[in-house]
Amino acid sequence: MRIQTDEIINAVCYHTAQRRGIQPTEVEVQLSWDEEYGYTAEMWVQGRSQYLMEANLLEAIEQYMYTQYNVRAFRSDIKLGLDEEAGIFFADIAN
Repeated sequence: MRIQTDEIINAVCYHTAQRRGIQPTEVEVQLSWDEEYGYTAEMWVQGRSQYLMEANLLEAIEQYMYTQYNVRAFRSDIKLGLDEEAGIFFADIAN
């Protein structure tokens, strides 16, 4: 199964909202990739910025897959990727 940029962002928004007791619409997320840090995201919540590392993204995707698709995915089952030509981030989830 593959989810793309929008769903990865939704995963982070839902996960953050659930942990902080806020609405998912109160969270903004921008995904990025670089050679030094790999897959990361910058997140804004209530005017404050926070950086998320790949482990944080995998945790959010893991929870999202369970709550939205009833799929029990483990971090080792999730592989993040980037289609540079299309500018699309994706997560492949092994079944």
